[in-house]
Amino acid sequence: QVQLVESGGGSAQVGGSLTLSCVASGRIFSINAMGWHRQAPGKPREMVAGITSGGSTIYADSAKGRFTISGDNAKNTVYLQMNRLEAEDTAVYFCNAVRVLAEGEDYQELWGQGTLVTVSS
Repeated sequence: QVQLVESGGGSAQVGGSLTLSCVASGRIFSINAMGWHRQAPGKPREMVAGITSGGSTIYADSAKGRFTISGDNAKNTVYLQMNRLEAEDTAVYFCNAVRVLAEGEDYQELWGQGTLVTVSS
């Protein structure tokens, strides 16, 4: 069964950096795109950044200039480098994968369990 597992969350100070990783495990043939969303307490989940298998990227306005998404197709892994962190970046960060084809499985979208990022001054 295909699963997404995030890692790299934790605590950071305002102005600091963190890097999140997400690995899609399973007998995967292809993934069209992967991305990161986040959900702060009391707020709806929002897109942070996404990347296609071809390398095209998209960022939320709040992430532009501070966050960088990258991927490794061979490893079915996506990363989110977060710099100049702000207190408003505090949230649970979720990885997602779109259009996943795997042996005996076919998913339109998959989500990870999330990893908590806490930014404090």
